[in-house]
Formats: sequence, C-alpha cells, structure tokens
Amino acid sequence: MNKSTKIKTISLIFLLSFYPLFSQHDISITPPKNIKSIVLKPIKPNSYAPIIKLGELLELSFDDINGEERFYSYKIEHCDYNWQRSNLSSTEYMTSFETDRIRDYENSFNTLQFYTHYNLKIPNQNNKIKKSGNYIISILDEDDQVIFTRRFIIYQEKVTVGVTAHRSSDPKSIREKQSVQFVINHQNLLLNNPNEEIKVDIYQNSDWNSVIKNLKPKYVRGTQLMYNYVDEISFWAGNEYLYFDTKEIRNATNNIAKTRLNNIFNTYLYYTEARGKKPYSFYPDVNGNFVLRTIDTDDVSLEGDYSFVHFALEYKENTNNDNIYIYGAFNDWKITEENKLTYNKQTNLYQATLLLKQGFYNYTYVAVNDNMQLNTHAIEGSYYQTENNYSVLVYYRKYGERYDQVIGFGSASSEILQN
Repeated sequence: MNKSTKIKTISLIFLLSFYPLFSQHDISITPPKNIKSIVLKPIKPNSYAPIIKLGELLELSFDDINGEERFYSYKIEHCDYNWQRSNLSSTEYMTSFETDRIRDYENSFNTLQFYTHYNLKIPNQNNKIKKSGNYIISILDEDDQVIFTRRFIIYQEKVTVGVTAHRSSDPKSIREKQSVQFVINHQNLLLNNPNEEIKVDIYQNSDWNSVIKNLKPKYVRGTQLMYNYVDEISFWAGNEYLYFDTKEIRNATNNIAKTRLNNIFNTYLYYTEARGKKPYSFYPDVNGNFVLRTIDTDDVSLEGDYSFVHFALEYKENTNNDNIYIYGAFNDWKITEENKLTYNKQTNLYQATLLLKQGFYNYTYVAVNDNMQLNTHAIEGSYYQTENNYSVLVYYRKYGERYDQVIGFGSASSEILQN
C-alpha cells in the first residue's frame, strides 16, 4: 500500500467513526406534530426497509391526530445517486402524473385518541413506476405545501451481489466493529469503465444516516467487481436495540413499569442505564424497526390507540455535555426536538415523552455533539457480537445516460460473522 492509499484509508476510517447528519437536510422534511405513525415498507412479511424490486408493492400509511379528514396528496420524484432530483420528467419514470390524491382514509373508532388514518400503495391503479432508482415521496396538504417526505429505492436485478459480514481484524477495534465485503457479478452487463459507471451504497440496519458511499472495487476480475477490503468498509457494531411492546396498552408488560390513564394512556418504561461499559448481552431485536400491533382489536390501523410513552436514561458519563436522543425507525432515524431527552436534576435521569401508537418498538440512545455528528456507540456501547443487517445497493450510469439506475441489491446478517 503506497503512502497516498494509506492516507485515503485513514481518512475513510476516521469519517466512519460518526454519522454526519447534515447530508440529509436537503431532502428530509420532518412531519408536523399532528402527523404520527408513518410507515413506508414493502407489502411482504418481515420486511421493513423501503427497498423493493421494480413491480413490487410499497405501502405508505400515517395518522393525523387532528382527525379532520383533510385532503392530502402525494408527489413522487425520481432522484440521482446523491438524492438530488434527476433530469427525468415525471412521464419518463411514471405512467401518469407525479402528483395525485390519497383516496384511502378513514377515522379511528373505539380509541381515546381520535385520528384519521391514511393509506397509499405504490404503485397503484393511477400511478405505476417504470424505472429503477432513488425516489422521494412527499405528502402535500390542501395548499400543496409539503408536510413530510420519505425516501424509497427501486432496483432491478441486472447484476448479482454477494455480501458477507466480518469481525474487524484491526486490533484497535476488533471488539467493537464489523466490516463488510461484497462481490458484484455482472455476467449479463457489459461495463466499459466500472470505476466510473458503477457506484455503491452500503447501509447498516436500513438507517439512512449510516450510509457509506462512493466505494471503488479493489479488484476487477473478468465479470466480477471485488470489494474485499480488509477493514476499510467498517461500521461500529453497536448494541442490540432496546424495546418495549404496548400491544396490551392497559397493562404493564416486559420493560414497562406501569400504565396510567389520564385522558389518554400513559406508558412508563423502566429507566435504563447506559450500557457502554457493561458486558454484551444478546437478545433478539428487529434492528431498530417497529411493528404496529394490538392483541385486543381486529384492525390496528383504525383501532390501535395511542399512549404517551415516558423514557428515562441514566447516563453519568456525559462529560462532553452532548445532546441525547431516542433513535430508531419510528421517526425515520431523524434527530428532532421531539425525540430529544432533557436532564432532570431531581431524578438525575435524562427523560423524554413521545406520543406513540400501540406496537412493538425498537430504539436506542445516541449522542449528538455541537457539530451535529451522531455517535451511535457512546451511550450504548459497541460489541462485535451484535446482530446487524447490511444492505448493498448497486447504481449504474452508462456514459451518456441521464439518470442513475439501481441494478442490484444484496444483504447479509452479522449473526454469523465470517473471519
């Protein structure tokens, strides 16, 4: 390895120590307080990330707790590799107009918290998507103002992607990090200049902030692009996610200390201690995702109730006075004032309260410094044994083309680490 390569490698490893948040600000619009329980996922079991093959179905749903049966519409925009709007017109990537009404909505019933539930399937009878790529869906109000956005990815299988997860071999991080290697096989696709035509994104647990971009193949062998770096593509392994389950909203269950009824339900979680200096302990999770569910009603969409969920964290090691946030897919991995914890001098705990619909929720606690760098391991620790899912998306732009295709998708779990 020459001196220039060493410098690039060191720089990459340093940058991956934190998740920078500023890169998402230009496309991400946080919903107002009346919009809750936004879910965007494939219509198939045990799938959470909004990544589908061209022709498959995504479902978007959300609740408006103002309950006024407002008219919402949606807008779908095709984006380039860097999530900026592409040069394609809507008629090139959709069969109809990019904007349409949301027609499926209904009021809740038998709930203390009244709301209107909205549902949309993509593609649908009015709009079908014709091209792969990155997409942004925006929800608009009656005045055509964007109230929130979500991103999704559509791919075609023009190449195959083999992905493996490994324990870090770097002695300095061998107990804390995991590395990823992968191979792109393109037998049916002629590449003239793979270093320029192919780009790759890697995500940990479908967390948009975790992305590693712009990697070049280490070797090109025939119809294979090999990204078998030793430790250059590495992630903090983190810890298993914390969880709670409010499917029985009236009763205290595992991780829930008590419930109280005061106009609507209040769910008080047991306070948790920062786990960064504790031994690793395995328990199954859904990698930061959540599932809306209830055991005493037929339809959680309309009969699932809401509760104020009270979080409490003991974190005595916050010597940098970082801001602490509750973090997970429940709010699209965003850092907002709503999920920020406040230090209570009387209890010596960091506390926050979120209004959440009945369901099973994964979450963790993260620290954010004054430069808006997100640290996922300062509070909860990082252990190489942690089970994570890694997703690799392959982008292709042939010379002279006007948009980035997504031509391959592969994933791997770190449940069984390769050495």
